[in-house]
Amino acid sequence: MSSMIPFLQQIPLFAQLDESELLRLADIAIVRTYRKNANVFMEGDPKQAVFFIHKGIIKIYKIDSDGNEQIVSFLKEGDMFPHTGFFDNSPYPATSTIVEAAELFVIPIQAFEQLMLDVPTIAVKVMRVMGEKLREFQSKLQAFVTQDVNRRIISFLVRMADNHGQLSGNQLKIDIPMTHQEFANMVGTTRETVNRVMNNLKKEGIIEMNRQGIVIYDMKRLKEMM
Repeated sequence: MSSMIPFLQQIPLFAQLDESELLRLADIAIVRTYRKNANVFMEGDPKQAVFFIHKGIIKIYKIDSDGNEQIVSFLKEGDMFPHTGFFDNSPYPATSTIVEAAELFVIPIQAFEQLMLDVPTIAVKVMRVMGEKLREFQSKLQAFVTQDVNRRIISFLVRMADNHGQLSGNQLKIDIPMTHQEFANMVGTTRETVNRVMNNLKKEGIIEMNRQGIVIYDMKRLKEMM
């Protein structure tokens, strides 16, 4: 499975592993392909593995008490899910569905735990990276909480563009269908607020949102509004 090494090297969680450690990791990894709309796992299922996206887009969502879908995030190539990772025995915290045909690298949790016992340096290096990521997350969370809602919406748009945008001429297209309510859930505001901000951005010729996704006409101006 040495063909996995270049991909595994790009995953932040494994960034400190040397070649021999990456080879041991690749030995326990499994490659799986999924069609569009297939579920990788369901919320509440026993957690048996952690997944890394080699190709495709994954939607992570939860179902609220009224049976409505609440989108948590969209994930792309190089991302890991679930974010609770290897060191939490709780069930999968949300449902994951394929938005765009995907190839995933799957690492079974039991096999990974045994690998860390066999090669303790892997455990030390992975936990060191996790500590750095936790500090980074806390910093981002603090910035998110202190932003006003308009900037939160614009920051989310910029992040979506950076992660999923595809350049088409002078336009940046985000081909991920999302309703204003789903957008509001992800930003932590109301649908009415999202409607207002998006309509203002549309009137200024900066973006357009429809059933197919989002088109950004002026990325530079959008970033200046953050």
